Amino acid sequence: MSITLSLHSPSSSWVDNLRSKDASAAVQVASIVAFAMLTAGGAQIRLYLWEVPFTLQTVAVYGSGLFLGMRNGFLAQILYISLGMVLPVFAGPGVGAAYLLAAVSGGYILAFPLVAVLSGKLSENWNTLGGSILSLVVSSALLFTIGVTWLHFAAGHTTWFESIDKGWLRFIPVDLAKILLVGLVYSGMRRIR
Repeated sequence: MSITLSLHSPSSSWVDNLRSKDASAAVQVASIVAFAMLTAGGAQIRLYLWEVPFTLQTVAVYGSGLFLGMRNGFLAQILYISLGMVLPVFAGPGVGAAYLLAAVSGGYILAFPLVAVLSGKLSENWNTLGGSILSLVVSSALLFTIGVTWLHFAAGHTTWFESIDKGWLRFIPVDLAKILLVGLVYSGMRRIR
């Protein structure tokens, strides 16, 4: 008996229209703004146990790539970062470029647009539940690679293991739960005809 895992479903759904370049400008702008606001809202739900807080931002970042595709997911995260230049939308107390560049979590935030692009691109072909989860796992690896590298230098950790531990290993269970949640929601919404 062989079991095959399909990463692509040829059927389309109304959710796929959000990703389409043919979607109306109003729908695209509203979607971009909505995901930027979801990212900002997720940043306000935070728990500090060490330098980098647990937040719900990545739920919106991962979702922006899946739901909006690579271009509009990217634009949603660029809008979020742009808002942070003048409004307190980041997880920490500051605003502006100086704050972002000095923050130990700055690398994660600056990676958000790239994560949205990668998850959006991968999910063009990997649109089943398994494919969506796989695209988010790969995107998560990019997020944590950039975030941990930034953390290492911004926090002045003496070893890379300390940065990897505090910037990635401690986040794995929570991040996997977020990936599963976003993948399930996206796949569930794709089934609605």
